[in-house]
Amino acid sequence: MQLGMDDTSITLYIGWLGLPWIIKPLWSPFVDLYKTKRWWVLAMQALLGSAYAGVAFMLDTSFWFQGVMAFLFLMAFSSATHDIAADGYYMLELDEHKQAWFVGIRNTFYRLAVIFGKGVLIPAAGLLEVWFRGEKVFAWSLVFYGLAGLFIAIWLYHAYIMPRPVADQQHNTSFQEVISGIRQMFSSFIHKLPPREIMLALIFLLFYRFPEALLNTVSITFLQRNPSEGGLGMTPMEFGLANGTVGTIGLLLGGIVGGWLASRDGLKKWLWPMVIALTLPDVVYVYMSMAMPHNLTLISSCLFVEQFGYGLGFTALTLYMLYFSQGKFKTSHYAICTGISYLGLMLPGMVSGWIKDSVGYPTFFLIVMAFCSVTFIVTAFVHIDPNFGKKKQE
Repeated sequence: MQLGMDDTSITLYIGWLGLPWIIKPLWSPFVDLYKTKRWWVLAMQALLGSAYAGVAFMLDTSFWFQGVMAFLFLMAFSSATHDIAADGYYMLELDEHKQAWFVGIRNTFYRLAVIFGKGVLIPAAGLLEVWFRGEKVFAWSLVFYGLAGLFIAIWLYHAYIMPRPVADQQHNTSFQEVISGIRQMFSSFIHKLPPREIMLALIFLLFYRFPEALLNTVSITFLQRNPSEGGLGMTPMEFGLANGTVGTIGLLLGGIVGGWLASRDGLKKWLWPMVIALTLPDVVYVYMSMAMPHNLTLISSCLFVEQFGYGLGFTALTLYMLYFSQGKFKTSHYAICTGISYLGLMLPGMVSGWIKDSVGYPTFFLIVMAFCSVTFIVTAFVHIDPNFGKKKQE
């Protein structure tokens, strides 16, 4: 955005970067077949560090866009592969008790990473831009070179500290056996429920976050674009505080509250309140696009409400994917569910910038609110066991 791209281009190309997470179930068996989980984790961390350095180098070239996109795609595939390997390593190294104990710590550090990305790196780029008198490209290059150094340091540290689980061995599985396993996995996914219920489940996974898919990237450009372009004109430091810190804290709290409610009373009881929490807080963008507030506290409060609702509402989708994936191949089926869900984010997100550039921010946010009805419709037809998620009585 700071290098002059319009929202149509930004959302289109950012949407394509979600592709690796959609198709990662297709190559996940090969992570099991070749080398060890530990090797894949370390290799992908080294590759991520190299990709960050590539982005930093390409920013100041005449073909910066093509070069940056190439390294961002490398980063995306490395990250998706790292997800597969790290999850497998986690399950091999820890017993079930320790897995349950550390899952909360994992989620906490994931949220801290989001805060670091939005709440630290973006303000850092803004400070460097001021320090170097408006040199945006140079400022962002320094941020990405810093990230490259950080990831290479993490890679070296993990190469030294990570245990070597006895169970983390190369498998002698043939290529034909892997292909046969993939076929069985997809066949069992398609036939685990009657055709009508499978279709309704897939539609739910695709469209549950439809309004959020439209909002994701455009909301970020709205907060930072100049008022002359219809945005709020927040500085990187203000954006980092309001969206990256306050908003992420709201997201984290919403997820905690959602998990607590579902574990107490079951997912089905709280499904509709979670749907309302996911969709209706989006109205804050309608308000901000019309009122154009300048008070940072007010803007931060709006973002907290919206992100808290999203965290609460996203709990329903996560638990439904766990519910749907029960049985044999549950890990692979969950990966398929997440891929379908990512596809539901990717496709609407790719055209959201074009819609916004055609009608402007205020009308665009009204369109998003109208599409909240899609979430209500797909939820009305989905089936959930009333006892799923509910704490069992002793």
